Amino acid sequence: MTTLTTTFEFVLPRGLVDETGQVHRQGTMRLATAKDELVAQQHPQVRKHPEYLMLVMLSQVIGQIGTLSQVSPLQLERLFTQDLSYLKEFYNRLNQQGHPYVAAHCSECDRSFQVELTLAGESFATP
Repeated sequence: MTTLTTTFEFVLPRGLVDETGQVHRQGTMRLATAKDELVAQQHPQVRKHPEYLMLVMLSQVIGQIGTLSQVSPLQLERLFTQDLSYLKEFYNRLNQQGHPYVAAHCSECDRSFQVELTLAGESFATP
């Protein structure tokens, strides 16, 4: 039996700065469900400002960022634009492909393997 991975880790390029000034970079995001989309569409802020939809969706699928175990749309308003772009792209990649990996095949050694997709501007340097 194959198990489906539904939660994925990420590292924000800059980090979410909370109200105390602490920076949160590492987090997890799960795959979105139909219910997530329905709930987001009904959110009062989305009804007033449709462009708020992505913040509501992200708040529902982000499991944690740093020590923040739950993230609200209001907290996500504090994201730097680079981090918001990163999370939008990560969300789209996970929910369109189901995982951040693509199958690859080496024609020289005839091996198949998985390659992790990296986002534009993503850095793997240790902070």
